[in-house]
Amino acid sequence: MRTSRSKNNLPTIAITLGDPAGIGPEVVAKTLRDSRLPKGFRFEVLGEKSGKGIALGKLSKTSARAFAESAEEAAKGCLSGQYAAMVTGPVHKESLSQISLDFIGQTEFLARACGLPDEAAVMVLTDPKLTVALCTNHCSLADAISRLTPERIIYVAKITRKFLLQSGRAGSGRAMAFAAINPHMGEAGLFGDEDFRIVQPAVEKLNKEKIPLVHAPADTVFYYAVQKKAFAAVICAYHDQGLIPFKLVAFETGVNVTLGLPIIRTSPDHGTALEIAGKNKANHHSMLAAVQLACRLVRAKSG
Repeated sequence: MRTSRSKNNLPTIAITLGDPAGIGPEVVAKTLRDSRLPKGFRFEVLGEKSGKGIALGKLSKTSARAFAESAEEAAKGCLSGQYAAMVTGPVHKESLSQISLDFIGQTEFLARACGLPDEAAVMVLTDPKLTVALCTNHCSLADAISRLTPERIIYVAKITRKFLLQSGRAGSGRAMAFAAINPHMGEAGLFGDEDFRIVQPAVEKLNKEKIPLVHAPADTVFYYAVQKKAFAAVICAYHDQGLIPFKLVAFETGVNVTLGLPIIRTSPDHGTALEIAGKNKANHHSMLAAVQLACRLVRAKSG
């Protein structure tokens, strides 16, 4: 196996441009020029910035293939040891669905690239202000509830706790919280029994294993997590339950990190912003934060 160090003995981070028709090339370029870029690493950019069939601001199969090829290359490089981690630029699901009908998101794409089932990957959005972990990702709300099990909650909570410790965001032993599925946590069964039937058994098992998880009403848990710093992370049952509050407090600085894979992968928490592609208006702070977190995780892994 090749090591993840370059010729000058520095660990190499692969950075993909995402869909080159969007702002990916711009935010990558700005990040690599930023003085806050971590020292002690080498950065290798993968993907086409331009070419036949690729036009800024316009989706195409060509630009989608450019992302898919670069992401697969980065994942293979991480698995072989060529790269210590990968940071992926933003993509557009509509264009990717034109070349891969079963594409539902980068999280699942990378799980498959690593030879794992979709459910092995856990999507976590993180920022110094708030960390959220999702038990289900890209599916309808009805499907999300049907897929939620005590075992899934336990898996996500354990893997999130490990990430918090590795990234330095555990915060003095603070507990994590689970955002209740139903209003008022079901109000003793008046608004559904999922919180009692699915969530509570997982909470009890985790607490017995000394992994503190608090079952809390979803309408207040984010207030306590952000304003009172009461929780190190919030585990969420479905996609928007976590992303709506997260993007409210960390829209320009949040990072998407994929857990549960044998590789380190982070990404900025925003889309391709086709409307401003090529206009030098894109904010690169989320991409910079994604690179900084990838480097921090590499150091934690090697240390």
